[in-house]
Amino acid sequence: MDRTTPETDWVSRLADEVIAEAEQRAPGKPVVCASGLSPSGPIHLGNLREVMVPHLVADEIKRRGVECVHLLSWDDYDRFRKVPAGVDGVDASWSEHIGKPLTSVPAPAGSPYGSWAEHFKAPMLTALAEMGIEVRAISQTEQYTSGVYREQILFAMRERRRIDAVLERYRTKAKAAKAGGGKPSQKAVDEAELAAAEGSGAAAEDDGSAGSGDYYPYKPYCTVCERDMTTVTAYDEETTELTYRCEACGHGDTVKLSEFDHGKLVWKVDWPMRWAYEGVVFEPSGVDHHSPGSSWVVGGQLVSEIFGGKQPIGPMYAFVGISGMAKMSSSKGGVPIAADALEIMEAPLLRWLYARRKPNQSFKIAFDGEIQRTYDEWDALAKKVADGTAQPADVAAYRRAIGTAAGELPTTPRRLPYRMLASVVDITTGDDEQTLRILSELDPEHPVTDLAQTRPRLDRAARWVATQMPAEARTQVRAEPDTELLGSLDETQRESLRLLREGLADHWSLDGLTTLVYGVPKIQAGLDPQAKPTPELKVAQRSFFALLYRLLIGKETGPRLPTLLLAVGADRVRVLLGG
Repeated sequence: MDRTTPETDWVSRLADEVIAEAEQRAPGKPVVCASGLSPSGPIHLGNLREVMVPHLVADEIKRRGVECVHLLSWDDYDRFRKVPAGVDGVDASWSEHIGKPLTSVPAPAGSPYGSWAEHFKAPMLTALAEMGIEVRAISQTEQYTSGVYREQILFAMRERRRIDAVLERYRTKAKAAKAGGGKPSQKAVDEAELAAAEGSGAAAEDDGSAGSGDYYPYKPYCTVCERDMTTVTAYDEETTELTYRCEACGHGDTVKLSEFDHGKLVWKVDWPMRWAYEGVVFEPSGVDHHSPGSSWVVGGQLVSEIFGGKQPIGPMYAFVGISGMAKMSSSKGGVPIAADALEIMEAPLLRWLYARRKPNQSFKIAFDGEIQRTYDEWDALAKKVADGTAQPADVAAYRRAIGTAAGELPTTPRRLPYRMLASVVDITTGDDEQTLRILSELDPEHPVTDLAQTRPRLDRAARWVATQMPAEARTQVRAEPDTELLGSLDETQRESLRLLREGLADHWSLDGLTTLVYGVPKIQAGLDPQAKPTPELKVAQRSFFALLYRLLIGKETGPRLPTLLLAVGADRVRVLLGG
């Protein structure tokens, strides 16, 4: 790909830092980048940034010929914290599962998946594959229940007093910051709260609890009810015997931690343990992890002071917002996920939205009419890249969007404007025969001969029309001429319609009709059809356009007129315009 300077391309700059850091930490070993997601509910487009940032950096490292792995830790051994609202197939009865591992909670009713965790992981994995994102997925349920972390757990229990001392330093700092007003900005707090409310993709900010006056960084799941509402009351380091009681069901038990695999380290200890265990060099984190005493801040101390590792390089990434969410499926709780976005936009475009912004820059993903403007920007950038006029950072973002180190992503062979495709689908109500007729007439010298040439973009536009386009914006072509309006026109207006009708045959293409509809008012003003418009002429053009819309669809505005005329067809246009 085209290389850019670190100053112009955030991905290249971070890749430089990560490669240098990896060489210092573990020369000759694969560079490890990491993401972590909790399938506690819909994994929304804000969570996707948790994966996209390390993906882009890891992919750049691979492009340079350096071995790199992108780990995706599924925090599916986290506790089920609450029953989310608005999820199809879920009711209040799911509250009986609060406190269980996400992999032990049943999936929503009607789901083909075996657990709550798998139900919400599945659409994300499908979306990642469509976007060309390669990860090495790790299930924390499998890691913990198979004993992979047994030595780390025993070590943490031996070092629990030192761990507690580190945590206490930050508990004190957090209290002081709160009391003294030293806190994140209100915007950061709002974004963190929203992320948490929607399921931020990260585990709870838990640091463990003290039982019988002692601190324990390990939380067993009850062997009877499976909940984590347990309190450790005693631990023998020599025998590794751990005694706990369950507040949920009253069960008490003594187990040998050297053999027991039904619990996990609390989050603030678990995360730094995994940094050290996996040798993670790069992992970003959201704003919800950067408040005083948070897991990222505390984890940096625990990984170095306790686990003998180093904190990853990890920028804080900002909030991802949504512009318009009409008719979002209630099965997803009203929170758009990556799969929703990929229904209305192509994968390269979605990748570009994340690649072009630095991690600390917030941005919005459009589900409303703004998506048409986004596509216009994307197509304009593609043209600039092709003719060599794009800025280096824009070229880099574009290259990262259309492919990865493994190759380019599938694309639409004939990239017609998204807004045009949406208008055509709207007018034809998705009829393939009519759609092909219109698209074949856009450019008679290079006609579309098969709708496959316009896919998948055509399908994305059709899905947007079907699920996001407001009902009041839909186009309904008149069945009969508006005789009352036609009868009320003055001579100038009738002349303008005559000029348009007579010019249809010679201008029947997108460019031709564009010239015609803009040219009629110029001709009437005695100007050359190619003349630049004056302020007075612009007023006349707007009045003419409004008249055409009223006669064709009964509204003052609508789809772009050249597209609308092609969609309606020359014969029907002549009839509706009084010919």
